[in-house]
Amino acid sequence: MTNLFTRLKDSISADLHDALDQKEQKNPVAMLNQYLRESERETEKVRKLVERQYRLKDEFTREYQKAQDMADKRTRQAEVAEKAGETTMHEFAIKEQQEYEARAERLKESRVESIEQLEALERKYEEMKHKLKDMHLKRMELMGRENIARAHHRMNQVIEDASDKPYSRFSEIDRYIEDLEYKVNSAYYHNTFDSKIAQLEHGMKNTEEVPAK
Repeated sequence: MTNLFTRLKDSISADLHDALDQKEQKNPVAMLNQYLRESERETEKVRKLVERQYRLKDEFTREYQKAQDMADKRTRQAEVAEKAGETTMHEFAIKEQQEYEARAERLKESRVESIEQLEALERKYEEMKHKLKDMHLKRMELMGRENIARAHHRMNQVIEDASDKPYSRFSEIDRYIEDLEYKVNSAYYHNTFDSKIAQLEHGMKNTEEVPAK
């Protein structure tokens, strides 16, 4: 059952990543942002490696100094033991001195190698930082171009729509107002028609009733 849920979770996760990838493929800036995030993570990893290499170089330096100090110390002790006639102690001191000398030499070589590696890492790290900065600037340029393209696209849409739709809308509104005015005028004329006829009839009746001279 656990394996089933695991496979189901992996399948859903894969589908989600595929959907995100397809979405990003349609948006170059989104793809660049993803690439920048990955580059920043890699640059951060290199930064940590540089710091670690610094610590290793310092550690090699300390260990080299300790081995060299012990070699010098055993050299002096061998001289003391030899002057004192202590053969066993003299032999032990000489053997120790040789081992510390060999260790110091090996640490010295490792230190030099670590310094060379550190310098190479630092050069690579600086190069990565410059590339990362260039990509940030490139993203800004692309975002600017995208904004301009979107703005022109929207303006073109408005201009194209304005060439037809607003004027046709104005014409519709104008016709509506004319119809409304006609209906208002017609209603007013209809409502006053009877009173006007009555006035005419009254005037005509009065004219007929006036005797002729």
